[in-house]
Amino acid sequence: MKYHQLGKTGFTVSAVAYGGIVSASQYGETTFPGDGQRASDSYVALAIEQGINYFDVAPTYGNAQMMLGNSLKHYRRNIHLACKTEARTRAQAEKLMHESLNLLHTDYFDVYQMHALKKMEDIEIAFRPGGVMEMMRDMKESGIARKLGITAHSEAVALKALELYEFDTVLFPFNWHMHMGHNMGAKLIVAAREKGIGLLCMKSMVERAWSAEERYASKYPKSWCKPFDIEEDAALLKAAVKYALNLGVDTIIPPGNYAHFRFAVEHIEELLAHPLTEKEKTLLAARFEQVRNQPFFDESCYTL
Repeated sequence: MKYHQLGKTGFTVSAVAYGGIVSASQYGETTFPGDGQRASDSYVALAIEQGINYFDVAPTYGNAQMMLGNSLKHYRRNIHLACKTEARTRAQAEKLMHESLNLLHTDYFDVYQMHALKKMEDIEIAFRPGGVMEMMRDMKESGIARKLGITAHSEAVALKALELYEFDTVLFPFNWHMHMGHNMGAKLIVAAREKGIGLLCMKSMVERAWSAEERYASKYPKSWCKPFDIEEDAALLKAAVKYALNLGVDTIIPPGNYAHFRFAVEHIEELLAHPLTEKEKTLLAARFEQVRNQPFFDESCYTL
């Protein structure tokens, strides 16, 4: 496994991170056959064996916190654990935060993130008196959170958040489709690098949005957006990850299904050793022409 410095956090993190949804066996009314505590334990043990040291989860990922928390009991002090909150007020957030600590069997988070920022209104509420930002500042001061971050799908909202507070990390879809076609993420990368903010990349393996019907009928039901197929589109999948790495991200968090996580783990050294080629750029550009008129984001894509 290769490792990178996560901005100026002082953390050295694996180039591939473990997305907690991989451990989930239930999401809402949906259950994932074949997954359960034994499967989560196996996934996490493999991740640890392969050198993964950054794990990311959220209360909104079904029963992922419980499953992952149980799987990490013996490894907690040797890994970086990131959690999140979608609550925008302190009153809402405190209960969720304590539940997360309990379910994850920990007394602190290495990174705690204001999650799923979509609109400027999210920022306005969060930074008001009584907003979630009050709690997050207190968490950092008391040591419950070593570092603070944000996750967002709107570049404008993310940039505004970074103006209001010196966050340590940003989790964002630094995705080939959106960057190549819309230059999305370019300003955020510059701002983050200037401030020494760690860049966590989601959706590097994603091609486009998909409907719930398409998602749950597929072999990748834990992926919020449509990922490249590992067997049919392996070359595109590798090119897409290389595209994100070429942008300068510190680590990638693969889609929530185990297959893509394992693919990333097995190929990350190769992808880092052989940067994006012109041939691969051409391959991605050709696929972009096929999907450019299809949506990349819908509500199902916002969760991670």
